[in-house]
Amino acid sequence: EWIWNLANEPWWDLAPKLHPGDETQQKRGMMVHQNLLDEGKIEKRVGALRSREACPPELAATFRMEADYFEKNAARVRYPEFRRQHLLVGTGVRQAGCTTVIGSCLKPSGMFWTVGGANTMLALRRSYLSGRFEDYEEARRA
Repeated sequence: EWIWNLANEPWWDLAPKLHPGDETQQKRGMMVHQNLLDEGKIEKRVGALRSREACPPELAATFRMEADYFEKNAARVRYPEFRRQHLLVGTGVRQAGCTTVIGSCLKPSGMFWTVGGANTMLALRRSYLSGRFEDYEEARRA
């Protein structure tokens, strides 16, 4: 989630600068850009960002950076396509799963881990839960 929050951060920072004192315009601009992303209209979003490059220089660089980012990573944000494949586009389920697995494995009362020990326990638990324990054992022996 943090990476996508960072990807959206420039726009959230720019909206107040583009429309100072006009909260309605700020929200409208943010919603337009979010909707383009949600609808998978990445090229349109990039075009909208590039059309703003003529604004004041201190803002233009940020628009250019965000446009470049979405242009380069368009395949990663094709949300409608992912939804048609019944894939989750939000991170909540994955985060909850990680928290549950890590919490139940590494955080019981009185447990303390080194980084190496924690990584080993996580690899072991992942192998066991995915039904690939034998692969883990083979790799450990090697």
